Amino acid sequence: MVEEVKKTIDRKKPGFLRKDWHKHIKLGKTVKKNRKWRAAKGRQNKIRLGVKGHQARPKVGWGASAEGKGFVEGVEVVRVENLKELANVKKGAGVIIGAVGKKKKMELIAKANEMKITILNKYRVKTK
Repeated sequence: MVEEVKKTIDRKKPGFLRKDWHKHIKLGKTVKKNRKWRAAKGRQNKIRLGVKGHQARPKVGWGASAEGKGFVEGVEVVRVENLKELANVKKGAGVIIGAVGKKKKMELIAKANEMKITILNKYRVKTK
């Protein structure tokens, strides 16, 4: 089961970028966050029509399988916002710390390290 989950996560997907992002500054030529996908709507747009040789577009088939959903890097993920929720996390599961302040985030990281739970998004906090 774990190997199958890993396959669904590791498989290659194209980067779904907006049409002509490389031609216009406002579409993200220099700012990466502006390159995000927007559906092509033009009447003769080759991407919308699915013409061979043009970039792929997001469709239902690109999604992860049902077994792979809720996993990141082969680890089951739980979103946590306080110590009470952290106490209920199963062993071997990964944790994503929700939108909390720095003080509470530091407490959560300390407790998770004590419980030997993997934190998948601790890169934003600088520990002492």
